[in-house]
Amino acid sequence: MKSLCTATILIPNTSKLPICHYFPNLSLKSSPLLRYSADPSHTHTGKSRIPERIKASSMAATPSTASSDRSQTPKPFSVLFVCLGNICRSPAAEGVFRHLVKQKNLDSIFYIDSAGTINYHEGNPADSRMRAASKRRGIEITSISRPIRPSDFREFDLIIAMDRQNREDILEAFERWRHREAFPVDADKKVELMCSYCKRHDETEVPDPYYGGQQGFEKVLDLLEDACESLLDKIVAKGRQV
Repeated sequence: MKSLCTATILIPNTSKLPICHYFPNLSLKSSPLLRYSADPSHTHTGKSRIPERIKASSMAATPSTASSDRSQTPKPFSVLFVCLGNICRSPAAEGVFRHLVKQKNLDSIFYIDSAGTINYHEGNPADSRMRAASKRRGIEITSISRPIRPSDFREFDLIIAMDRQNREDILEAFERWRHREAFPVDADKKVELMCSYCKRHDETEVPDPYYGGQQGFEKVLDLLEDACESLLDKIVAKGRQV
């Protein structure tokens, strides 16, 4: 991502699925948290938007729902899943992990959410194709897209990025905010890659399925189910839920 984007952004991945989000004349690496002018075919409104930087103050002022249930003891173990637009991969990861947690009757001791490194889709539900693919596996996706915000670094125990570019953008946002935010000293160490938890797959990143057809959405869910099972087992094994 060292040059300006003039075509569909491609993030390396072993599954060779296409990557979504067409943002002309913008560099994600230098400006991961922007409001983008996008291809109308990839919006819910069909209208393009003029790029403008998200004001940090407006993001910081948005209260996180993660704090609403923190007064109880023990404190829930919190996990935030992050991708680019928060409409495909991270909402699916949130849904898969929430489903596994519910199956093990651990709902009350986990807080689970998802976010994106951009706010272009803010307020929108997850992609209908991803919701349909998940539903066929008995997994409901009900989240609404939102961008990552400074409070997430304080409130979440783990922040899981879907690919390396997502992780880099998250860490760049952390560095940009840390001079004015009361972050824990090791907050940046909370950021991990989703596929680092995979046991049955060799992929190192979760590919964006937007232009990958039905096969792309199924592949993403296969990876997420593998990684989320391992992630939950690791958390429980360490007694982190107590």
